[in-house]
Amino acid sequence: MINYARQTQEEQPEAMPPPAEEHIAPAPRVSVQAFCETVETAAAVQSAGEDRRLGKAHLKIQMGGMSAAIEAYRSAPTPNVIVLESDARNDLLAGLDQLATVCDAGTRVVVIGRINDVMLYRELVRRGVSDYVLAPVGAIDVVRSICNLFSAPEAKAVGRIIAVVGAKGGVGASTISHNVAWAIARDLAMDAVVADLDLAFGTAGLDYNQDPPQGIADAVFSPDRVDTAFIDRLLSKCTDHLSLLAAPATLDRVYDFGTDAFDAVFDTLRSTMPCIVLDIPHQWSGWTKRALIGADDILIVAAPDLANLRNTKNLFDLLKAARPNDRPPLYCLNQVGVPKRPEIAATEFAKAIESQPVVSIPFEPQIFGAAANNGQMIAEISANHKSIEMFLQIAQRLTGRSETKKQKSSLLSPLIEKLRGK
Repeated sequence: MINYARQTQEEQPEAMPPPAEEHIAPAPRVSVQAFCETVETAAAVQSAGEDRRLGKAHLKIQMGGMSAAIEAYRSAPTPNVIVLESDARNDLLAGLDQLATVCDAGTRVVVIGRINDVMLYRELVRRGVSDYVLAPVGAIDVVRSICNLFSAPEAKAVGRIIAVVGAKGGVGASTISHNVAWAIARDLAMDAVVADLDLAFGTAGLDYNQDPPQGIADAVFSPDRVDTAFIDRLLSKCTDHLSLLAAPATLDRVYDFGTDAFDAVFDTLRSTMPCIVLDIPHQWSGWTKRALIGADDILIVAAPDLANLRNTKNLFDLLKAARPNDRPPLYCLNQVGVPKRPEIAATEFAKAIESQPVVSIPFEPQIFGAAANNGQMIAEISANHKSIEMFLQIAQRLTGRSETKKQKSSLLSPLIEKLRGK
């Protein structure tokens, strides 16, 4: 019998669109072969294969359904995952019995069918089928089913990668990313790491008042050594919930990278951290484009002028086309209200981009400058500053968290507060 490892928790399968905040972890490097009966399903599977979360999977699609699968594996080894489309109940069960005789141990099977029957579903589970998806299916249904095969319910959740990038240089994207990461760690009580990808001029170390001897450069230039233990040694602890993978910010070497240079680092961080915030420099290269497209959620930081509007629009168009099964990127306006500077209103930005900014952060050079020069976050400089709530709003939108985790108060809390006030 085929060793199908995963069983879904639902007893009644339903084809439903994903919720807006659904987080689907990417699949590892696996081989997937689909045997479809209809061109509509084949098209959905083909579209799924182009999704970023299946970017490492090798997908092959054939027509012919169950009979084609059985014939194919009489003389060929089976892949990691087989996707089968079948309409007939009896033929499906009989076909699975035949398929089991020619399949390798460890192969996982996803069945796409049109029979919405809990008894059939239980019989498929009894035979070891990994997942049953009710047709008609969309690309995201296929992506979810395949990716979830490698994300067991009892396993530690795969981390969410958040990419923050400026629409133009000097718009404060790094400052925003560092303060948002602070809000994620402090207010949402999520373990998070900031990865400063600007190796030549990164400011995360300065902003968090850290000067670690090692950082992300050690990992990028030693890809063969990258594993959980190695990355853990490179992390600098900022708070109980926040760590930093700092950039060297030196010019003693040239930082020219291949497209997949950071893949091993990101994969390792995903396996150890619930939330990874990428501070992406304002440059356009193969690896920055790959980091943006591969992220789970994206924040674009823009100033209210024409160049930022154009660049934000270009980024939106590219990312929506490259990530058709993801929600669109978010953007915020920063440095709003510079004295005597003509600005494009937030309403005009929203009209051109067809999306509202998450927040509009006012230009306040005194407090932001003081925080930067002191190596502190805005929340450390002024606990009640209005931008802190904006950072929290961004953090909640990017992580899908709608409520903050507050510490439980005790009977001594009022007394403690009075002592602190003194």
